[in-house]
Amino acid sequence: MNFFNNKQVAALPNHLKQYVVEQHYEHYTPVDHAIWRYVMRQNYSYLKDVAYYPYIPGLKKAGLTIEKIPSLQEMNDALGQIGWGAVTVDGFIPPAAFMEFQAYKVLVIAADIRQIDHIEYTPAPDIIHESAGHAPIIGEPRYADYLSYFGYIGSKAMYSHKDFELYEAIRHLSILKEMPDADPAEIAKAEKDLEFKQQNLGAPSEMALLSRLHWWTVEYGLIGTIDEPKIYGAGLLSSIGESASCMKPDVQKLWYAKDTINYSYDITKPQPQLFVTADFENLIAVLEDFANTMSFRVGGTYGLMKAIECRNTCTAVYSSGLQVTGTFTDVILNEKDEAIYLKTTGPSALSYNDTQLEGHHKEYHADGFSSPIGKLKDTEMSLEDFHINDLKNIGVEIGEPAYLEFESGIVVEGVLKSVIQEDQKLVLLSFTNCKVYDAKSGKVYFEPLWGIYDMAVGSKIVSVFCGAADKDAFEPVAMVSDNKTYQVNYDNKTIRLHELYRIVRKVREKQADVALLPSVWDSLKTEHTNDWLCAMEILEIFDHTGLHPEIAEDIRLFLKNKASSDPKLTKLINDGFSLIANPVIDLVH
Repeated sequence: MNFFNNKQVAALPNHLKQYVVEQHYEHYTPVDHAIWRYVMRQNYSYLKDVAYYPYIPGLKKAGLTIEKIPSLQEMNDALGQIGWGAVTVDGFIPPAAFMEFQAYKVLVIAADIRQIDHIEYTPAPDIIHESAGHAPIIGEPRYADYLSYFGYIGSKAMYSHKDFELYEAIRHLSILKEMPDADPAEIAKAEKDLEFKQQNLGAPSEMALLSRLHWWTVEYGLIGTIDEPKIYGAGLLSSIGESASCMKPDVQKLWYAKDTINYSYDITKPQPQLFVTADFENLIAVLEDFANTMSFRVGGTYGLMKAIECRNTCTAVYSSGLQVTGTFTDVILNEKDEAIYLKTTGPSALSYNDTQLEGHHKEYHADGFSSPIGKLKDTEMSLEDFHINDLKNIGVEIGEPAYLEFESGIVVEGVLKSVIQEDQKLVLLSFTNCKVYDAKSGKVYFEPLWGIYDMAVGSKIVSVFCGAADKDAFEPVAMVSDNKTYQVNYDNKTIRLHELYRIVRKVREKQADVALLPSVWDSLKTEHTNDWLCAMEILEIFDHTGLHPEIAEDIRLFLKNKASSDPKLTKLINDGFSLIANPVIDLVH
């Protein structure tokens, strides 16, 4: 993997590196670069007045230019100066992974670029949205802090199995909508599937609620006052359609607060309301308020029950610091609904400080793990705070039979085989010939014939979060979707159109003679009558040079007729005329 000489990218753990794909810069066509240039010029023309931060300086800090699609090396050279990095991925990735990239201060950028038919807005992530939307504001320190902190919080969020099904439905629909020859019936089916999954999620998970906060801030956030807000959200900054329409009175503006989590969103449609924050400090305050309700901070019975609901790999952290990773299937509660015993099923592992304990990998605990939670009966001190001499005082010595009875009534009875301490805390006691049972009911949890019993030490569960503690050890293969983004195979006619765009670019960059353009225009109006952007670029050159006024008028009339006959092109073409009349100069380089 190419680290682009960027410390943040190089520091990514292996389980995240698996999402990274090559940019393949050479695959971008001249049409792709023209789409980028058109959108960026429109962005600057409009956003210089409504964006929260100075747009051009923001582009420069992110290594971007108005004229061409950025390379990852250029972006990493610039972002590395402010402690960030960037990688390319294949479309949507799971929310938990996306958040974790943010926590590592690495921007995730979709390698693809939108088709010209979706030039105003695309439901799929693309390089315009990710780089031109997210990257320029990274240079604002308060916002950058919020983004990385959000990533850390999001990487701990609990999600449900239905969340991943919804993610796959969103990814599938976004891929279909960017396919130029997608079957309308297949799109309609995917839309219905997405709608069904959205309506049948049940109670939203922590990840679903956090995704709402992310959407209404990072993607669609406004800052300032209700009456005169400015745009900072990447979804708005990268949509030349919605960045203008969002300021209209029919889009309700509400103050951003914790109850924003009650507002769901639809990625395929313009948003009916947006949320305004007075400053970035408020974003962190709302996030912190919500984080205090999450399992990774609440722990206990609440967290363990959320882990069981998740049906995926989760980690429970004992007060000793021991981390139990696995699929949680059961928790025993006392009369006060306090967790006194936990159980995982299937491959499980034990870690400390996010590092797997030697010998306690998922192959060793292949059938699951179970252990009591709580204090020993008739002892004031928690077991994790015992020293070896303290154990001897209660008759617990290595190689000798031991009897441990917990306040809950659970008994662990066997021969102590070994003790693991970390940072002067007992974290694990292992027993041979061990029986674990409930002294009150007689229920047995472990039999001597089952082998060695590893007992976690800790008076309570202080944290529960999604995913493994030591991800690289536990999850060598990331949950990467099998549904890949569509890669276009161009026919000969389209390849000839690409060459026409290439000639226009070379003329504009003074690498080719302007005398080539009349023949380019002849080819466009005879072979490529559906295209409008290349004609607009030729008109721009003729208008600014004063050359070939008759041809320029012919092109202008052609574009006006297109604008009046095709409502989808009316705004795009009229905005193109406006850009010609009010040229945008690339001040980045």
